[in-house]
Amino acid sequence: MVMPLEVAERDQLITDICQGVIDGELDFATAVRRLRVEVTGLNQAPFARMCKISLGALLQLEHGTGNPTLKTLDSVFRVFGLRLSLALRTDTRL
Repeated sequence: MVMPLEVAERDQLITDICQGVIDGELDFATAVRRLRVEVTGLNQAPFARMCKISLGALLQLEHGTGNPTLKTLDSVFRVFGLRLSLALRTDTRL
């Protein structure tokens, strides 16, 4: 069982996971799984219910399969106080 995190620890963990995605070190699948496991400590079924998405959609998202909609991604990230956005690339490759 995951020990409850202090607010500052939870916020730092969420920030670190977000930064990993921004830096290209984590993909969405890994980020979602880490957020679910490390921040909430929930199994997939209750987490999917909390996000108001199907278990199948969560399974596909965590395995990097399928093609999740923006609505699905937003439903998951919103639970953590996050939102999807665009950012300018820092490299010149297209």
